[in-house]
Amino acid sequence: MDIISKKEIQKGEIPVVILCGGKGTRLKEETEIIPKPLVRIGERPILWHIMKIYNSFGFSRFILPTGYKGEKIKDYFLNYPLYQSDFTIDFTEGKQNVTTHTPVEERWRVTIVDTGLEAETGARLKRIASHIKSDIFLLTYGDGVANVNIDDLVSFHYAHGKMVTITGIHPPARFGHIEINDSKVTFMEKPQLQDSYINGGFFVCNRAVFARLSEEKDLNFERHILPKLAAESQLAVYCHDGYWQCMDTVRDMDFLNEEWNKGAAAWKIWD
Repeated sequence: MDIISKKEIQKGEIPVVILCGGKGTRLKEETEIIPKPLVRIGERPILWHIMKIYNSFGFSRFILPTGYKGEKIKDYFLNYPLYQSDFTIDFTEGKQNVTTHTPVEERWRVTIVDTGLEAETGARLKRIASHIKSDIFLLTYGDGVANVNIDDLVSFHYAHGKMVTITGIHPPARFGHIEINDSKVTFMEKPQLQDSYINGGFFVCNRAVFARLSEEKDLNFERHILPKLAAESQLAVYCHDGYWQCMDTVRDMDFLNEEWNKGAAAWKIWD
């Protein structure tokens, strides 16, 4: 299917939902203290990097369904100007007056919704339905970055007319790949597998999907909803052959930080 030209939409009114409620148990060295979306790449949380990806395409409204240690995410955004700037606290008039010395660069609108400690992804989505008024919304996970072209993704969604678009990515191999050509050996650490796709997040959903959801805490969007939509031909896949990386383990975290620190972060598509 050819991707149609960009539809005239008010991007600032289309929300980006970033799932932030999981416990991140495979990254417990970090997540015993903070939720996974606040684990840092460089000086900023991975959540910030994800938001910058979307914002580079003009999307500035974010909805964050939280759960585990959600108060840490609230604190981060409530104090965002202070975290990004030098500031002065003035007590001379008997009360606290705070002046920041660097204006906040980001022009974001962020809604944080406590969706429960134990809720699965489908239940978390249902619990934020009242905050979404647009016909479509964008959706992704709070632990993965990519250089997905969001404009093309949205145009693809409008073109096929199905209820949900999922971005398919090539999974990295579990083990290093060795090629032997005569006596020359080539080794690649965890190359991408080019013959298959997996769920890479970066969804586009019609608002009508909320009718398929409930607030039952065990409702899982991936296991319970997406297979049914696929069976009804209401699920399309946007194939992304570019960069994608999740942060599931300490090794993933170290890899992402190494890429960022050496200036090779392929997901950094903003200026």
